[in-house]
Amino acid sequence: MPELPEVETIRRNLEQTVVGARVLGASDPTHERTLRNQQGGITGLRAGLVGARLGAAVRRGKFLWFPLLGDTPREKGPLALVMHLGMSGQLRVESRGATLHRKEAAASPQAAPQHSRETRLLPHERLRFTLDNEKDLVFCDQRTFGHVELRPLQPTADGAPGGMGAPEPLLPQGVEHIARDVLDPCRDTTDFVKKTHASTRAIKTKLLDQSIVSGIGNIYADEGLFAARIHPAAPGRSLSDRKLRKLLGAVAAVMEQALVFGGTSFDRLYVNSWGNPGEFAKELQVYGRGGQSCHRCGTRLDKMIIDGRSSVFCPRCQRKR
Repeated sequence: MPELPEVETIRRNLEQTVVGARVLGASDPTHERTLRNQQGGITGLRAGLVGARLGAAVRRGKFLWFPLLGDTPREKGPLALVMHLGMSGQLRVESRGATLHRKEAAASPQAAPQHSRETRLLPHERLRFTLDNEKDLVFCDQRTFGHVELRPLQPTADGAPGGMGAPEPLLPQGVEHIARDVLDPCRDTTDFVKKTHASTRAIKTKLLDQSIVSGIGNIYADEGLFAARIHPAAPGRSLSDRKLRKLLGAVAAVMEQALVFGGTSFDRLYVNSWGNPGEFAKELQVYGRGGQSCHRCGTRLDKMIIDGRSSVFCPRCQRKR
């Protein structure tokens, strides 16, 4: 499942390749779940999207969105094209002129003349957007837990930009419950520290709570806890302010390192926008290494289940106090 470094890698790819492009058309979805939240289905999506430009590539937690720019009337104010990758979603950027398998048409006469062309279907392709820069933006999703829709933009509660890459303090409706993540320059650790101190639950569980800090999944929770030398089952209230702030800093450092390697791939479910897997798996210290030797001290790594999630840790480096 893509976690924050994987989604941020994709955001940066899209920032370089499709921001500023105008949307000429959208294909019919190949699976109904892709547009399950879109009012009016593909017709509603095309009505609000075709002819607009992709204003920025923005991310909060694992949500990605493009604020839409253009003269198309917006009854509910500014709109964004919102995407969530779910467990297996991919956003691929394809140059046109590949092997052909399907015909699709632009949906807006005012945006571009009606035309048809044939295009290569990618594995598990669900939706394809035709852009005016000779590229296609393709949403692929094997397990179909991801989704795409248009949402109105609304002001952020704290007045800061909506997320990574955001030019304005705007956030898609329905995303406000997602907290800022450890890479967000506008994040405030105070809320995480306060809510963790008030909890008897394991610190590993609190790291996975998207309402107090977003974007951390199983991989980077285990890696951050190891880097901060904190036992994953330690109750949140047992850790000092200093320890909790150090932990978030350790998670951020691990994620920054993962970004250098393009994220973590264990299979082909996660690839970047050009179809290449991330290479951070070879740098992992504990995740997926239960029973192997700790790279730091040589002790055999232990494994336990915490609130239904598997956790790997070093019993020597991460002693439960």
